Amino acid sequence: MIIASAASALPKHKYDQRVLLAALKQFWGPKLDNPQFMERLHNRVGVETRHLALPMEQYYGIKTWGQANNHWIDVAVDLSEEALTLALERAGLDKSALGAIYFVSVTGIASPSVDARLMNRMSLPVHIKRIPIFGLGCVAGAAGVARAADYVKAYPKQVAAVIAVELCSLTLQHEDLSIANLISSGLFGDGAGIALVAGAEVPVSGPKILATRSVFYPNTEHVMGWDISEKGFQIVLSREVPEVVEQNLAGDVDAFLSTEGLTRADIGSWVLHTGGPRVLEATSTALQLPPDALDASWACLKRTGNLSSASVLLVLEEVMMNRRPQPGTYSLMAAMGPAFCSELILLRW
Repeated sequence: MIIASAASALPKHKYDQRVLLAALKQFWGPKLDNPQFMERLHNRVGVETRHLALPMEQYYGIKTWGQANNHWIDVAVDLSEEALTLALERAGLDKSALGAIYFVSVTGIASPSVDARLMNRMSLPVHIKRIPIFGLGCVAGAAGVARAADYVKAYPKQVAAVIAVELCSLTLQHEDLSIANLISSGLFGDGAGIALVAGAEVPVSGPKILATRSVFYPNTEHVMGWDISEKGFQIVLSREVPEVVEQNLAGDVDAFLSTEGLTRADIGSWVLHTGGPRVLEATSTALQLPPDALDASWACLKRTGNLSSASVLLVLEEVMMNRRPQPGTYSLMAAMGPAFCSELILLRW
């Protein structure tokens, strides 16, 4: 199994973090008891710019979840088409090579699903197997790659596309002034990421997927996720997230690598989800990584914010396009998300 290419697509509406902060302060106005506290939260998230699904002024007119979700569908299809077209071009593949599409998101819903709409938009082969996945959150980009690897192992002449689209700005709760929502308003951005996973008999080059592992942490539903009501998606973001990372990630990584006869010292490149500064710091501490090991993740966080499931695919793209390791190097691709859970993927370049 080979990752033939990775690509991203970002909405054209790009804003400096300070512009977004000013707009939010103005929107919430006197309801915001401590604007300085919100400023400190936004300054700590490590984000300089973010892309929004819509022009900033259009958000004021969104009054219902249904309106927000309709925007999500329209923009998700556009970004999926842009990213998939680029991924196929980079891999030197025709769309006829696609055997399956794994579409993951946690910021909107549609039936027919976005992948079905993409089939029509791009006139994709009618026998493609479509697997839309909802609910995995930040872990879903890595989980999609792992499930795609399972697929092409069974169908070695085919290519599976993993498409992650998250439009986090469309989930922002206008009346929620909780710390979780204030952090979310400064950390999360909008965008799409794609990885093409090819079977062993497809003539492409790229990092090989050697092994994958899923890890579920029992009784941790309260750590991260959504409370879903008639108002839409309300963020659940516990301060326990970095603690869960520090307590579990190192042991899980070591156990996974040991099954392949490897240790952390053998990993020369890390492709990790951009969970935010505290999560990246907790990851670095838990795994005892050198200072520059997570530079790709920090750079993506700075440029786009946390894109939930799409983030790890943007980090993968950054590594493949700009930080490609030497042939033979081992990489670990990983993400964590609601349940709480983690997904680990061992690569060799």
